[in-house]
Amino acid sequence: MKTLNEKLNLLKKKLDGGEKITIAIFGLGSVGCYLLDYLVSLADPQLKLVVVGRNAEKMQQDVNIIRTAATIRRQVRSEIVVEGGCDFKDVASIEAALRKIQPDFIVNSSRLYSGLKYGSISWSNLRAYGIWSPMSVLLGKNMMEAYGKADCNAISINTSYSDAVIPWLKSAGMPYFDFGSGNLNHLIPRMKFFIAEKFGIDNLNDIDITLVASHFHDVVISKEGHTEGVKLLLSIKYQGKELDINHDEVYKACGISMPTDQKRNMMNASSNFDIIYSILTAIREKKAIKIHTPGVGGHIGGYPFIIDGTSEEVKGYMAPNYPLEEMGQVNRNSIYCDGIENVVDGSLVYTDELLEKVKNRFNVNIPKRVHLSEAETVAGLLIESIIKPSIK
Repeated sequence: MKTLNEKLNLLKKKLDGGEKITIAIFGLGSVGCYLLDYLVSLADPQLKLVVVGRNAEKMQQDVNIIRTAATIRRQVRSEIVVEGGCDFKDVASIEAALRKIQPDFIVNSSRLYSGLKYGSISWSNLRAYGIWSPMSVLLGKNMMEAYGKADCNAISINTSYSDAVIPWLKSAGMPYFDFGSGNLNHLIPRMKFFIAEKFGIDNLNDIDITLVASHFHDVVISKEGHTEGVKLLLSIKYQGKELDINHDEVYKACGISMPTDQKRNMMNASSNFDIIYSILTAIREKKAIKIHTPGVGGHIGGYPFIIDGTSEEVKGYMAPNYPLEEMGQVNRNSIYCDGIENVVDGSLVYTDELLEKVKNRFNVNIPKRVHLSEAETVAGLLIESIIKPSIK
């Protein structure tokens, strides 16, 4: 598997040469539909947008309404292609699609159990989301296995619990996604709303926030406005200077009302869009752009990351605000609250606290340690013993 920097420079060569840039979206549920709409709205003739899934007729219906709406807005400049017949549970099927499409970006927006926000079950019962990791990893595992077999060089983005999923794949010696979407990108705008109002700042983009935390703190801060006693890494700057503000006050202000249904996936789709658009912009405009992304580099948790297109060679690297070791420890403390003790040697290790809560709340025993080869079995246990009884 090529390194991220090698992939970035392959992309640069195509962009500079005026070649088509192919973005493949695997799974056209709500995240995929929102993302396709946002990408179409760029009105970028250099982009070829391919949606991939099993049911071509269903996907074509979704594409038709997105394309029609975008045409009303006079924004359709990108080519859109529907690629049906791809079974995400079949590695060979994914491999065939990758070989045919030859993408420059792939976005895995597929879900093993669609139409349900898992957190609607786990947060009220467990105050933790990590229990669902075996479900989150399965289709991503198939995609990256196919990615390796197809010798694919696409920049890859995963949408489902990347804080643990990407390091899990890496620790098993598999190809792993370059980026994860979501989490911190959901939290930072809330902080900007408060900072802008407090300091009278008109342009939210002039506020520079750097945050280190895992999925758990995206949830607990946005729902309850506190960090559960865990010290995070947070920097808030305006015009290059650190703002003098109590961070607990900022966290408290993040608890704003939002819908709990699939409209929330606007945020996840926007996070995917931000990664793609930041990479394209950094290369085209020779800029260094900071993004926030979980699982980057196969590290546990969420990190600030720089796409640097300012020199002849494009580079991606961790934002230099904090040492990597310190960021890693903060993320481990954070994800522990989400029920994940460790990801090591191809296995995800649950916390003892989570095991006890699952037993007490659902009368289900889940294993302490789940090897990647056992993820399907444990995912089946979670679906049959917890999810289905909870939604009856």
